[in-house]
Amino acid sequence: MSVVIFFIEQIAVGLYILIGAAMFWMFQRWRNAGYNLRSTQFELERDMYRFQRANSITALILLIQAGLVVFGIQNVVAPTIRAGSIDDAQNTVAIEPLFQTPVAPDVNFGQSPVDSSGVIIGEDPNANRIQLTDVPTATPVGTLLPNPPAAQGCDKPEAQLQIPANGMLVFNPTRIVGVAFTDNFSAYRFELNGPSTKGEFVVLGEYTSPVNEMGDLGQFVPAFYDPGAYQFRLTVFDITNALKAACMVNITISLPIPTPTPITAQ
Repeated sequence: MSVVIFFIEQIAVGLYILIGAAMFWMFQRWRNAGYNLRSTQFELERDMYRFQRANSITALILLIQAGLVVFGIQNVVAPTIRAGSIDDAQNTVAIEPLFQTPVAPDVNFGQSPVDSSGVIIGEDPNANRIQLTDVPTATPVGTLLPNPPAAQGCDKPEAQLQIPANGMLVFNPTRIVGVAFTDNFSAYRFELNGPSTKGEFVVLGEYTSPVNEMGDLGQFVPAFYDPGAYQFRLTVFDITNALKAACMVNITISLPIPTPTPITAQ
């Protein structure tokens, strides 16, 4: 279900255009039916135009409701699901204790035990305590293929991508992590170029809230595209719709890796 929701979020702009065009056509149909209803003298034609006008009004109401549904998915449902998945990932942190290997005591009674390296055990009051390692800094998760083409434009602070990283193999829905901001910020977009786009960059989604520090930018669902090598680009625009920064990385989309079935003993 979440795959469908994120797909609707990515194509929301196109859906708005289609809904708007359909509403305009239905409005024109309603106007024409009203004009014909006033101008005709035959009762049979008047009934036909009344029916056509009523159908046009019903279609307009349904199109408005469809637009509201797309707006709700784009601005409420999808961000809520994305925020929940990020919180779950952040709360799943494992701390592994570092245990000290016990050392056999020396045969010399009355002296502190000494290990093979010559360190006297027992003089340090913290020697027998269990110590915990620091929590490691989070790093991008994913498989990086060797020798990818160089990333382009990612040296600017206004547009950076951490996930996906350059050369990353993508086969599951992936959250996009990076930075996207500029002076007089207007929007940032995700764009994709590869086998499924006929060699041209297509817009996957547009977002109107800047991200000034490394954080969540959105989500990419690779299941809608053919496997192969792609270019994934983050573009940032100002209020004049001028391109201010862009970061492009190379990714490879593949089919989902099947989960091995455990072999049970007979």
